[in-house]
Amino acid sequence: MASFARRAMSLAQIPSARVPATVCQRRGLAGAADHGSTKVDFWKQPTNPGNWKEEHFVLISLSGWGLLFYSGYKLFTGGKGEEKPVDAAQ
Repeated sequence: MASFARRAMSLAQIPSARVPATVCQRRGLAGAADHGSTKVDFWKQPTNPGNWKEEHFVLISLSGWGLLFYSGYKLFTGGKGEEKPVDAAQ
């Protein structure tokens, strides 16, 4: 009984002894398959947004929306900047 208790204590101290080899996860198919077309930079294929990298697509889309809103703002407000006061003495 004492040997059983010693063995239990030694197994409790070594974490790798408790995990059997069949439980360890293996990455057998992680990088082997080719999924879909390769993504390219937007300047290499500017007319094909479906092949752009995701981060490039996001940046171009946000820039386009920003340009659209800014130009709409300038169009509807008349594009006026600060008005200069007119002298009444002349």
